Formats: sequence, C-alpha cells, structure tokens
Amino acid sequence: METYFIADLHFGHAKCLEFDGRPFSSVEENDEEIIRRWNSVVRDDDTVWILGDLSWHGPKTTAKILDSLNGTKKLIVGNHDKRTVRNTDCASRFEEIVDYKELRICKGKRMVLCHYPIPSFNSHFAGWYHLYAHVHMSAEWDMTEEWRRYYERHNCKCNMINVGCMLPYMDYTPRTFMEIVDGYEKYRQGIEADLRKKQEDQKII
Repeated sequence: METYFIADLHFGHAKCLEFDGRPFSSVEENDEEIIRRWNSVVRDDDTVWILGDLSWHGPKTTAKILDSLNGTKKLIVGNHDKRTVRNTDCASRFEEIVDYKELRICKGKRMVLCHYPIPSFNSHFAGWYHLYAHVHMSAEWDMTEEWRRYYERHNCKCNMINVGCMLPYMDYTPRTFMEIVDGYEKYRQGIEADLRKKQEDQKII
C-alpha cells in the first residue's frame, strides 16, 4: 500500500489549460489523460491525498470521475471545492475531508497538508515538511519560493513543496512523498542555477 499526493487537478476547467500551459487540446483530453496517469500508478489498496481544487464540473460528473479513479481518496479542501463537499453524493466518495492535516513521516517529523501555502507552518524549523497547492506556477508561486529562500538564507529550515499537478516533477500524476521530495529538489537546483547565472550576467553588464 502506498500513499500519494496531488493537487489542482481542475477537471473540466478550460481556463486552466491556458493558465497552466497544459499539454492538452481540450478539457476532455485533460480529464482523460489525468485519469489515465492516475490509474497507471495508483492501485485499489493505495491512498491519494488531493490537496484541493479537484473539479470544475458539476457534482454528477465529478462523482463519476471520482468513481473512475483507483484507490482511497482523501480531500484537503481548496477554494474551488465548495460544490463538491456540499454535495453528499460527491462527499461520500472521500474517506476523509478536512481543511488541514498533519501526517507522521517518521519519529519526530511530520508533514503539514493544506491547499494554501503557509510560510511559517508548524515546526518548519524542526525539519517538518509542508505540501501545498493553490498558486500553480504563477507569480504567487515565485513569491512563495522566495519566502522559502529567505528562511534558508537565515539558516532556518523551510521544506515547502508545491504539489500542483502541472509542476514538472508531478506531471499530472499522483506521487509518493519521496518522489515529490526528490523531484522537487532536482527541479529547484535547476531553477536556482538559472537564477545565479542571471545575477552573474547582470553584474557583468
């Protein structure tokens, strides 16, 4: 049994195709491909935490999509999930629905799950992790990443990771905690190398 995480699936949300630069030509392709990728890794005895913004569809279609996804589903409520959680038929598809959750990783360490990024999340200085979503790959994510870098410049741990499905290390597929940590670390090393190069180029100019 594995535990997976993913967020900001936005099934049926046409504007997200352009906003995220999603590699799908229509909402139908978006929905079908995410379902396919989900079921390619998640088995019936696995658990998936969805960190908000599941669907733009009405409750009937959303319920059908949930039925087509393997595994036990748990929802961290996002700003676009109001219709989903109010509808008893949709809500019954989830084993758990909460706004915030702390999960144990190992002795003395946990992860904080919330749809929204929390820069000063519980015990960030003690090595806890925070998985969040909501900001996609927007300017808000740039600001969130700058908060993390600020803490690290002051020798304070801040293990915050965006698990929006559009991130390259997520690739529209639920990922395990270690897959997320490893994928994000490689991704951010590349981004920060680019930032250093730009700063060096500006000095030369």
